[in-house]
This record gives sequence, structure tokens and C-alpha cells, in this order.
Amino acid sequence: MTTRTRERDKREALLRAARDVLVEEGYHHAKIDEIAQRAGVAKGTYYLYFKDKRAIFAELVDGLVARIESAIVRVDERADLGAQVRHNIRATIAVLAEDPPLARIVLGPTSGLDAAFTDTVTRMHVGVVSLLSRTLRDGQSLGVVAEGDTDLLAMFAVGALKEAVLRSEELGPARREQLVTELARFLEKGFLRLR
Repeated sequence: MTTRTRERDKREALLRAARDVLVEEGYHHAKIDEIAQRAGVAKGTYYLYFKDKRAIFAELVDGLVARIESAIVRVDERADLGAQVRHNIRATIAVLAEDPPLARIVLGPTSGLDAAFTDTVTRMHVGVVSLLSRTLRDGQSLGVVAEGDTDLLAMFAVGALKEAVLRSEELGPARREQLVTELARFLEKGFLRLR
């Protein structure tokens, strides 16, 4: 095993441990000592990879956003637009449903928590809204999204999706698919112009 592979494995072990500790303890109560112990490394090793607790949480959030971005398809006006919208809703829900506890931490309320946690979550929300806003601007140029401020439309859509995702774990797979259909229908009656 190469040095680079060992370093990558330690980093991954720290991320997995941090995810587990954050889910179990919450951000505020999560301790770096416990993360290092669960990862099977010394506390000093933790600091070789991450500056502080916020840094490891930020990487978990960035990884979640990257998985969402890679799951979403760019709209092709020559293909079935409704199917593409439903795919993107389904893909976003699927990524978040892969790890419901982490999704709840990231999407749940942040009031009363420390500023670093709130800043990280806010940055993630801004990134997702920005991604959707760019997609909606592309849709406006294709005539499949109504005119309007795409930042505000994206905030609206993300808010609806956020609530749906927070509740999706209790729905089960069949109801999640119904959720995709209903959310797409709701958006189509709002700012989507798919017909």
C-alpha cells in the first residue's frame, strides 16, 4: 500500500467517523477526540487533514453538494423536458436519501448552533440555490421556465424540496416516487413551462 493510499484511507476514515459523530452528537457536541478515536487515528493525525471541526463538516457538506451536482442532468430541449425535470428531482432526493441523518443535519434548522456550523450550512444552501438558479436561467433561454428572478424561483423550489426531503425517509420508496411526481406537477403549475 502506497503512502498516498494510506493518507487517502485515513482521510476517508476521518470523514466517515465525523459523519457518524455529527449524526449521533450533533455539530455542537461533536468532539475531535471522538472523531479521531473512531477513525482509529491519533488526535494529532486529525489535524494533519483538517484544521478544526468546521473544516471536516464543510468537507462533508461539499461532498453532498458535489454528489447532487453530478446526479443532475443538464436540460436538453430536444428530449422530454418533463422526464428530465422529474429525473433531477428524483436524483436530488435519492442523493439526500442515501444518508438521511446527514441530510437532516444539513437541511434542518441551525438556529442556536455556533456561527461556524451556521455559516457552513448557509454556504451549502447558497450553493444549491445558485446551481438551481443557473439551471432555471438556462430553462428561461429555452422557454421552459417562466420569466422571473431565477434566484427567487430557486429559493422557492429548494424550500419545497427541502421539506420534502426532510420527510421523505418516512414515506418509503413508493411514496417517494409519488413525491417526485407531485413536486414536478406543482412546479409545472408554477414556473415550469413543459408543454
